[in-house]
Amino acid sequence: MGDAAYGYLILAIAAICTYGWRALGVALAGRIGPNSPWLDWVGCVAYALLAGLIARMLLLPAGPLMETATVSRAVGIGLAVAVYFGLRRNILAGVLTGAGALTLAESLSLSS
Repeated sequence: MGDAAYGYLILAIAAICTYGWRALGVALAGRIGPNSPWLDWVGCVAYALLAGLIARMLLLPAGPLMETATVSRAVGIGLAVAVYFGLRRNILAGVLTGAGALTLAESLSLSS
C-alpha cells in the first residue's frame, strides 16, 4: 500500500469515527431529558477536563507557555476566573482578561 493510500485510509477511519459519534449523539439527543442525570454527569466531566487543563497550563506548561513565569500564569488564571464570575460568567471577558494579565505580567517581569 502506497503512502498516499495509507494516508487516505487513516483519514477515512478518522472521519468514520468522528461522524459515527456525532450520529450517535443525534440519535440519543431526543431521548435524553434536559434534567437527566446523564447530562449532569456530562457537565461534571466537562468541568473536570477544564480544571485539569487549567492546572496543566499552570503547573506543566507546553510550548511558548514554558517560557513564562509561574507567577505570571497564576496571576492570569486568577484574574480570568475572578472576572468570569464577577461579570456573571462572561467567558469572553474572562479569556481577554486572563490573556491581557499574562501579557502584562510577562512584559513587566521582562523589563525589570
